Amino acid sequence: MTSPLRILISGGGTGGHIFPALSIAAALERRHPGCEILFVGAEDRMEMTRVPAAGYKIEGLPVAGFYRRKLWRNFGVLIKLFRSLRKARAIVRDFRPDVAVGVGGYASGPVLKAAQRAGIPTVLQEQNSYAGVTNRLLASKARAVCVAYKGMERFFPAETIILTGNPVRKALGDCSMSVQEARTSLGMNPDRPLLLVVGGSLGARTLNDAMATALADGSAAAAPFDILWQTGKTDHARCAELYAAHPAPNVKVTEFISDMAAAYRAATVVVSRAGAGTISELQDLGKASILVPSPNVTEDHQRHNAEALVECDAAIMVLDADAPAKLWAQAEALMADPARIKAMEAAASAMALREADEKIVDAIDRVVAQTKD
Repeated sequence: MTSPLRILISGGGTGGHIFPALSIAAALERRHPGCEILFVGAEDRMEMTRVPAAGYKIEGLPVAGFYRRKLWRNFGVLIKLFRSLRKARAIVRDFRPDVAVGVGGYASGPVLKAAQRAGIPTVLQEQNSYAGVTNRLLASKARAVCVAYKGMERFFPAETIILTGNPVRKALGDCSMSVQEARTSLGMNPDRPLLLVVGGSLGARTLNDAMATALADGSAAAAPFDILWQTGKTDHARCAELYAAHPAPNVKVTEFISDMAAAYRAATVVVSRAGAGTISELQDLGKASILVPSPNVTEDHQRHNAEALVECDAAIMVLDADAPAKLWAQAEALMADPARIKAMEAAASAMALREADEKIVDAIDRVVAQTKD
């Protein structure tokens, strides 16, 4: 009797790492019922709650990111790294995986390195158009590197690269509502175009500031379209107070949007940050967008993500520093140009690499089969 496939999945730190990892795990279970999956994450990050909530076991490492400016603080980081490497070796030894999959993030480095040293085949998944440092360091010994953008040979060995795309949340594509039904479900006017402004669960201060200015000067209230504005938890009180001082019947301010499938379906144009997961969702759903890359991410990878869409005329990019002065004007201009919106939708959809989770599992299966031959 063949023993069940055992897969170690490591990485996390942000939703951009966690959601793809969970999608890969779900695809593995569909392909290999009864397989054993163990996640490894950073013990103080969001994966330690999100992964168990999805029904998977997870081990935490005390790993942390390096400080690039306050170098003296890295002494403690190095101690955590040493402890993480030791624990990662124990996890690999005890779990005995057939393959280890790294999705990037703090924990991915120690775990994938331990697996490689133990002779376990490894597969990497890189979400961004500018590869993260962890995956770049691990790539030379990886059997396969699954990427979402062309031209990744500048980061990884060409013979290991597989163009798969990034997994997206299945519920987004499964939405069966019409545009009008989606708008109604969100409390918006079903017959007016909708600008969706979303900065993630924690929000984006820059996007909120641009919207606050448009409210304060009356531009938002005068717009011939509706606006659904997700502020995020951190900044919601300030934004709600400002809205109360400058109410606009065509603007809805909310801390969090629970049904993003409906929000995407309802939206005429999406204004957002440029994380890899968001980019893949916009492509998969064929949405026109204005992207404001966060300047607070490693190696400015959100700007590189946004530029990949801009080069294909699939999005408009407004730099974070320019957003307070330029974002609203760009949104007004695009919302007034249905032909450009339609062209951007088609360009975004043409960039989509769909069923990425299944393609990544194909790569994992090939690596495992090659190891057993």
